[in-house]
Amino acid sequence: MQIEKVADHIVNWLKDYAKNAGVNGFVVGVSGGIDSAVTSTLCAKTGMEVLVIEMPIHQAESHVTRAQEHIAQLKKRFANVNDTRTDLTPVFDEFKTEVSLEGEQATVDMALANTRARLRMTTLYYYAGLKKLLVAGTGNKVEDFGVGFFTKYGDGGVDLSPIADLVKSEVYALGEFLQVPESIMKAAPSDGLFGDARSDEDQIGASYPELEWAMKMDDEGKTEADFEGRNLTVFKIYKRFNSSNKHKMIPIPVCNIPINLK
Repeated sequence: MQIEKVADHIVNWLKDYAKNAGVNGFVVGVSGGIDSAVTSTLCAKTGMEVLVIEMPIHQAESHVTRAQEHIAQLKKRFANVNDTRTDLTPVFDEFKTEVSLEGEQATVDMALANTRARLRMTTLYYYAGLKKLLVAGTGNKVEDFGVGFFTKYGDGGVDLSPIADLVKSEVYALGEFLQVPESIMKAAPSDGLFGDARSDEDQIGASYPELEWAMKMDDEGKTEADFEGRNLTVFKIYKRFNSSNKHKMIPIPVCNIPINLK
């Protein structure tokens, strides 16, 4: 990958899109992870207004520390970057008092995890509307188009996706070029939706390099019969997530009414 040229291409794409949309810049939710760090840095390089927002909900301390380190570095490097912090913990806790928490614990936990992401999306769009900004998504290609590892209308609810054509290894390469803090570069990827330090790999059962491999094999038309051992396990994991999360990765189904019924 021609890293510098890719970075310039994304920055110019962001700038052109924002100018054509008649907005002032971008708002990005920062989590202390590589994807949001790279996305917010690319947005900052446009020279347009950038608002980065930290939105903790019972967040693991390590995530908070990395997010704050990144925000401080970004503001030091770019005069066009501002930040704000919206603690959504009391909002989330109040929400839980108003809904039923009955059901299998794993199901309840997942529903609440997705609720965290949707509360953050609501916050981002509030500030976007207030300041005439676009919500920049932070999803990469493996998450957005491979395993669907995002929340529908949560972190998947965005105006544009700057890094969604880059797999995770390419995002890391871009992160190094963009001088993302070392603590973020070395941290295990995590969605931070459960209030603890569990990683994406803990949840999925495969690492991003493995998922990139499986995505490539699937694109080449390979099947389970082509693999054995760990490769077979990873390929099955990828196909299971890809299938079950397909509804996130395709346009919303529309029931088209036949002309003769109108």
